[in-house]
Amino acid sequence: MSSTIIISIMIGLIVLLLFVGAPIKPMRFIGHATVKLGIGILFLFFVNVFGGAFGLHIPINLFTASISGFLGLFGVASLAAIHLFII
Repeated sequence: MSSTIIISIMIGLIVLLLFVGAPIKPMRFIGHATVKLGIGILFLFFVNVFGGAFGLHIPINLFTASISGFLGLFGVASLAAIHLFII
């Protein structure tokens, strides 16, 4: 699919939700999950920036972002430990 079709579908869904309304509980859950994933991506970015001097690189993908987002700094530390000791 081209990007214009995807963007058009997303805009259409947003307009539909504005007119119809959305259930509060699922949207709140999706919002919290999105914020936590964003925080996880930022954690991994800063670990990669500062850990680059020590040879530490954790790839930023959905799995590692969700672990670091939902577990916080303990998740980032566990990913770093897995990278250093196991891989």
